[in-house]
Amino acid sequence: MAVPDANPSTEHWPTGWHVRHVQETGSTNADLVELARAGAVHHSVIVADHQTAGRGRLDRKWEAPPGANLLVSILFKPSLFRPLHHFTHIVGLAARNASNNLFGVRPDLKWPNDLLIGDRKVAGILAQGGTDFVVVGIGVNVGWAPDGAARLGDQARGSNIELGPLDLLREMLAEVERLESLSNIELRALYESQLATIGRRVRVELANGVIVEGTAIGIDDEARLTVRLESGETISVDVGDVIHLRA
Repeated sequence: MAVPDANPSTEHWPTGWHVRHVQETGSTNADLVELARAGAVHHSVIVADHQTAGRGRLDRKWEAPPGANLLVSILFKPSLFRPLHHFTHIVGLAARNASNNLFGVRPDLKWPNDLLIGDRKVAGILAQGGTDFVVVGIGVNVGWAPDGAARLGDQARGSNIELGPLDLLREMLAEVERLESLSNIELRALYESQLATIGRRVRVELANGVIVEGTAIGIDDEARLTVRLESGETISVDVGDVIHLRA
C-alpha cells in the first residue's frame, strides 16, 4: 500500500501526464495494474522513493535505498494498432535517451529488457498487461547500485552531479511522447538498430533450463530474439536469460 504523496505541491510534470509520487509502496507495477483495472487513464504514472516488494524479470528482487534511484511505472492504454510489446521498447529507448541527455551516457539496450553500461546493469524493465492496457515498470540506478551493477551518478559531471531520479523521469516522459509519435515500422527499426545484443555472441538459458550459444541476428515481429546456433540452426527465443559473450 502506498504511503501518501511526497511534496506533491512542489512537483511539476509535463502536460498530459498524471503522475503520483509516493514515499513508499510495495510495488509501483502492482499499484498501477490495480488502478488500470479500476479505470486509470492513459499516461498515468506512479513513482516511488522506495519499494518494499519490487520485482524484476523472472521474479528477481529489485531493491534500492529510499530516494536513491528511479522506481516508476507507466500506464499505456494503446490503440489496437500498436502491439503491447512496443511500449516496453519505448520505455527502454526513452530511458536510454534521457540518460544521455542528462548524464552524458547512453546505456546499451540488452534483449529483452535491460540497460547496461559496459557489461554492468544500470536499469531493468518489467511489463504487466491486461486486455486493453500495459503497465511498464522500470528501475534505473541513479544514485546507488548493488555490487556488480552501474549507476548514472558515476557518469555525471559538473552541475549534473546534483540530478536525481525525478529529473530523469521528467526527461523520460518527454522522450516517451517523442517515441510514441513514430510509426510501428519506425519504432521497430529504431529499437532493433539500438539493440546491443544484435550481432553479439550470446549464451541463452531458455525457460525449460536448456542452455544454448550462438549469434543474435535480429528480432521477429513478436520481439522474439533470433539466434543462429553454432550448428547453423536458427531459433526464436521468447523468454530466456541472455548473457553477452566476449568476442
